[in-house]
Amino acid sequence: MLLQPKPSLTFDDWLANERAAIEGRSEYIDGEVFAMTGAREQHNLIVTNLIGELHPQMKGRPCRIYANDMKVRIRAANAGTYPDLVALCGEHEFLDERRDLLLNPSLIVEVLSNSTEAYDRGGKFAIYRRIPSLTEYLLVSQYRVAVELFSRGADDRWTLSEFTALDATVTLASVGCTLTLAEIYDKVDLEPV
Repeated sequence: MLLQPKPSLTFDDWLANERAAIEGRSEYIDGEVFAMTGAREQHNLIVTNLIGELHPQMKGRPCRIYANDMKVRIRAANAGTYPDLVALCGEHEFLDERRDLLLNPSLIVEVLSNSTEAYDRGGKFAIYRRIPSLTEYLLVSQYRVAVELFSRGADDRWTLSEFTALDATVTLASVGCTLTLAEIYDKVDLEPV
């Protein structure tokens, strides 16, 4: 039996398809395309709450936050993804004049779901670590009060800080902001453990 070659797409072909698509989104990882599914209410509420907390803290500063539809290009991994949230302070760099594909995020946030949690923690984080500008990666559970912040040190090592109490505060040094878990989980119906 002969193995069939895996169909492969170039990054430019994927990007052209994404820009032309009316519905649906996909992520591109080194020639392979992965369809993305829609999000549940908890997921959407958490993203909205995060934006609601971060945006006012960024006013009057050269900081920006983008949600859901901003693509991120990871050149070193030949990848293009749609993080739940991306942010940076300072100059932003885009792939081209369309300004829909960010090259230099300093913070990426992913809201974990049952179907993406292992990938977000493993393969996707490995890809994100190849972004030179990225200094923080925040993972937020949508099922229980649990937030994990991975921070890149000067030695390029990543450290983990975990937060599980509603009165806990998360400091995001990359964008000069703080979050409280009570605000992240405001109005979110968590599933019983």
